[in-house]
Amino acid sequence: MEALGGNGAFWGWNLPDIRSKKKRFQSKSKSSDSTAEATGAGGYRLPLKQAVTAASLALTGDTIAQLSDRWRKQKQSLSGSSDTSKDIMSSVVSHHDWLRALRMTSYGFLFYGPGSYAWYKCLDHYLPHQTAQNLMLKFLQVLLNQIVLGPCVIAVVFAWNNLWLGKLSQLPNKYQKDALPTLFYGFRFWIPVSVLNFWVVPLQARVAFMSTGSIFWNFFLSSTMSK
Repeated sequence: MEALGGNGAFWGWNLPDIRSKKKRFQSKSKSSDSTAEATGAGGYRLPLKQAVTAASLALTGDTIAQLSDRWRKQKQSLSGSSDTSKDIMSSVVSHHDWLRALRMTSYGFLFYGPGSYAWYKCLDHYLPHQTAQNLMLKFLQVLLNQIVLGPCVIAVVFAWNNLWLGKLSQLPNKYQKDALPTLFYGFRFWIPVSVLNFWVVPLQARVAFMSTGSIFWNFFLSSTMSK
């Protein structure tokens, strides 16, 4: 949902400041336009760094979710046996669901990373420039993340997961059962995290803070997908 740092930075990357770079962009526009005309390359470009970062965080969250779930089940099933923790961990790691991991990783790479990048570029372009005194703008940014980006993220990740599983016909039931609880959990998680990020966390630590939060959110999403 809000997997993104403050002031245009999120998931370990910094968004371009459209206003501060406007003059530089204008000075380069003529040369870039001529290059695009010469090469014919003027279409969409995948934001590779953002996509790779989102994929890495999605993979990390899914890995933690899988390991913790199998560790808990394995300990319960082997309760009272002579197997050591080392044996349990070996069994847990050997049964890793790589297809599930690939589903979450591809979602982060193809959808969440590029989609969030485009969303925050849009916010940066249309909202006034933030200042320390502009508290209403900070509230508006947090609010828009929850009521616009949040539902979009949940809708896409549910659809992507069911498509991989060949269960598109079950998607309406999945939405009905898990979409609203997941959305409300996201509100409870990301709104306090965002408020802390804007008002408490120092500017230089905001990216790391939000990136850490996104791992926990991906852990929750992955657990919800596997139900």
